[in-house]
Amino acid sequence: MMAYDSSEPISAEFPFEKRKVKIVGAEMAYVDTGTSEGSPTVFLHGNPTSSYVWRNIIPHVSSGSRCIAPDLIGFGDSDKILGLEYRVVDHQFYLDAFLDAVLPTEKVTLVIHDWGSALGFDWARRHEDLCAPCTKLGCISPAVARHFRPFRDPKLGRELLINQNAFIEMVLPLNVLRHLSEEEMEHYRRPYLEPESREPLWRFPNDIPIEGHPADVWEKVIKYIDWLLHTTVPKLFFWAEPGVVITKETVKGLVEELQNTKIVFLGPGLHYFQEDYPHTIGREIAQWLQLRGKIEKGM
Repeated sequence: MMAYDSSEPISAEFPFEKRKVKIVGAEMAYVDTGTSEGSPTVFLHGNPTSSYVWRNIIPHVSSGSRCIAPDLIGFGDSDKILGLEYRVVDHQFYLDAFLDAVLPTEKVTLVIHDWGSALGFDWARRHEDLCAPCTKLGCISPAVARHFRPFRDPKLGRELLINQNAFIEMVLPLNVLRHLSEEEMEHYRRPYLEPESREPLWRFPNDIPIEGHPADVWEKVIKYIDWLLHTTVPKLFFWAEPGVVITKETVKGLVEELQNTKIVFLGPGLHYFQEDYPHTIGREIAQWLQLRGKIEKGM
């Protein structure tokens, strides 16, 4: 199964300097690059990644858009907060405050993946007036829970994710088709060298809603899925096969029901598409945004 962007180099280098903004006493790190033309594009990562996962995609988009890529609180170079539970509600609070601070009035285009999709969809549902087109590369829904049951066991889950750092050492590389280089793995390892720094990696699998629990996350997901099925906000959806979170059945059962949606099949893939198809994804996003801009201008 080898059909990633093998004809173009996938760089391990992170070519951006990060800025920091203070949010309620903690600093969130983020990339801010590109032109000021059009609506800003906000890239939201998931677990266990950071803005690093977008490093080969942003250059394709930044020539026509200002690109903002935060590290979620507790991830990447953003602060880790002692005592914070890192529940979805905590991430939503810090993400809301981040967007209010960095992009207080602009309409934004969201590029979202994994838990970044759950956070992004929830934000978009509550701020539809500020939501321009939306690009997604796999989203969190109750259907994905079966993949994470071992991590939800109180003892086994903490042993795997805190003591063995399994999300970095196993889940991430096993869900990328190509071999991640040692340099790339070091970038991903760096924020989580100490066991106590891995609490955010443990919490996310435990917040996946299963049969109504946790109730607050279940409610959020149900609300944003309903919003997705009714909103006319333009959407660009990437998927690959067999997929881990988004499968062919998901595409047939949900995605094709969405209004105003362009669906792009990447080829063979598992979950971290940004590491296998960054140039394809970047070019597709850039072309789609350019087309959306022309449509909005009536050209």
